[in-house]
Amino acid sequence: MVSRPVPLRPVGRAAVLAEVGDAAAALALATWARARSVAATEVVPAAETVLFDGVADASALAAVLSQWRPADAPTPGELVELPVLYDGPDLGFVAAAWGTDEAGVVERHAAIEFVAEFCGFAPGFSYLAGLPDALAVPRLETPRPRVPAGSVAVAGTWCGVYPTASPGGWRLLGRTDARLWDQHRDPPALLPPGTRVRFVPA
Repeated sequence: MVSRPVPLRPVGRAAVLAEVGDAAAALALATWARARSVAATEVVPAAETVLFDGVADASALAAVLSQWRPADAPTPGELVELPVLYDGPDLGFVAAAWGTDEAGVVERHAAIEFVAEFCGFAPGFSYLAGLPDALAVPRLETPRPRVPAGSVAVAGTWCGVYPTASPGGWRLLGRTDARLWDQHRDPPALLPPGTRVRFVPA
């Protein structure tokens, strides 16, 4: 099977952006590229793209990336379990949206193995995929001015944990004491792309 070339475009003097269409494909390409030690100082997946920074030879990078196929699934990453106290202010709203009670929300949420597909918004914030479309929930119409650090939240089909106190419009299910970002840790992010995540009721 011949794979179609990944669309690439230059970004600045030494970076290349690969356009792949969705977050799952971006994670798969980034994981594949890192495993092959592509000539880039950083490989950063996002919602629909992968940024290759510190690229000295864009043509050589394109030649390597031409070998990747979207069907190539990434190798499963490390599993991290996060203890959660499910006492969030939006638990009742999510229960109604899911057609269950608050205990049912906890049971369903804790049963899912999420995958960190990319990071953004704030250092240490990982967009966790895994909620099925049937459990998608809308964001708040007006974001809260301050969401406490450690808040476990959902929006659309994404789940995430706020690493620091900040404004936010996601639906809050509970909170964890886990430290999502520590600049003295290697890597600083607790949930880098590819990490598998389970939430454990505290």
